[in-house]
Amino acid sequence: MNKTSGSEISMNAGATPGTGSSGRPQTEESARLSAFHSPLSFTARRYDNLEPIRITLSGGRIAAIEPAWPDGPASDWPLVAPGLFDLQINGYGGVMFADRNLTAESAKRAIGAYLAHGVTRLFPTLITSSFEMLAAGFAAIRQACEADAWVDHMVTGCHLEGPYLSGEDGPRGAHPRIHIRPADWDEFCELQQVSGQRIRLVTIAPEVPHALEFIRQAVAAGVTVAIGHTAATGEQILAAVDAGATLSTHLGNGTHPVLRRHPNYIWEQLGEPRLWASLIVDGQHLPDSVVRSIVRAKSTGQIVLTCDASGWAGCAPGAYEDELGKVEVMPGGRIVVAGQNQLLAGSWKTTEMCVAHAVRCGAASLRDAIDMACRNPTRLLGFREQRLTAGDAADLFVFRHATNDSEIETIATVVAGELRFGNISPDCGNEQL
Repeated sequence: MNKTSGSEISMNAGATPGTGSSGRPQTEESARLSAFHSPLSFTARRYDNLEPIRITLSGGRIAAIEPAWPDGPASDWPLVAPGLFDLQINGYGGVMFADRNLTAESAKRAIGAYLAHGVTRLFPTLITSSFEMLAAGFAAIRQACEADAWVDHMVTGCHLEGPYLSGEDGPRGAHPRIHIRPADWDEFCELQQVSGQRIRLVTIAPEVPHALEFIRQAVAAGVTVAIGHTAATGEQILAAVDAGATLSTHLGNGTHPVLRRHPNYIWEQLGEPRLWASLIVDGQHLPDSVVRSIVRAKSTGQIVLTCDASGWAGCAPGAYEDELGKVEVMPGGRIVVAGQNQLLAGSWKTTEMCVAHAVRCGAASLRDAIDMACRNPTRLLGFREQRLTAGDAADLFVFRHATNDSEIETIATVVAGELRFGNISPDCGNEQL
């Protein structure tokens, strides 16, 4: 086999792609992936064992993975991993998904912004709002998906966070009290129809009226249910898990500022082995010691990393307002409910930044942190795990990560075999792809 340059990416013909699924029926996904035809071949190091490899893509899938050898040190090669999959993204750059004025074009713009951060799949998240605002948001996302195949591929589902949450200050977080309401299965079914059956995850507080019946009906319909923004008792949490809830949404956040020592709803969720936990590991939502403790209690196999990025992520410092309320983007990016500096209103950091912080704070190795942000969400949802294996969908994240204290630099993002971010050239130098 010929030796290759560590940063080479070239356009080469690939082998016949394999088969498989990343969450949708195989026939549907095969049709979707067939829209992406450009073959691609490049070299990098695997994120999981640092082995230098050549990856060949064709027809939207990984056609082959073969050993490769650099002319110089292998440490000069970038890393490659399955694309990141974030279950909780609220928007970007001033675009909120929960917005009656959301359009297909603005939704597409906000979704596409995450390509620069290694995200190949995400759940646009709509927070507590009026029915009209939620319906408008889901309708615009549906239109964006139906208009562009790459958007439809990235949006593997939507997350409805609320409006069936605790109305108490603290657990309610930044969700507007005026729109908090009891669980309503009929309302949810209307929203599901508007979305084109895209709502795959719902966050609910177990103590709200009709919650348990809602959870049972949602799970029976194939929707994953998470516990979040709750002030529930241990008995209520146990009943929700018995009814089918399997995830704690951003565990440790959306809580009272002061809790009784024990029992409390954080301990109850942390100690329940049937519950996975999503964590916002941006260095602001949770202290590093808490992140390490939750990861070690749940294990890296039951943790899902999310950035929970606000629609104001990517905006310049200043005061902003929409129909849901006023926020301030502070110098340095911290996003808070306007008028104070403690209550956060989502994160300004993106998914790969949270992966890097999980490594930096000692909660996980790079391999485990990447898996918590790509493979674990698929396992939680019952999708086929995305791996670096011939036949899998070619959703890939190429990046550099120099040391455990470094940020992650996104070099290229490939969605269903098509380069969507980064510089691809057959004769590029060592510092770019």
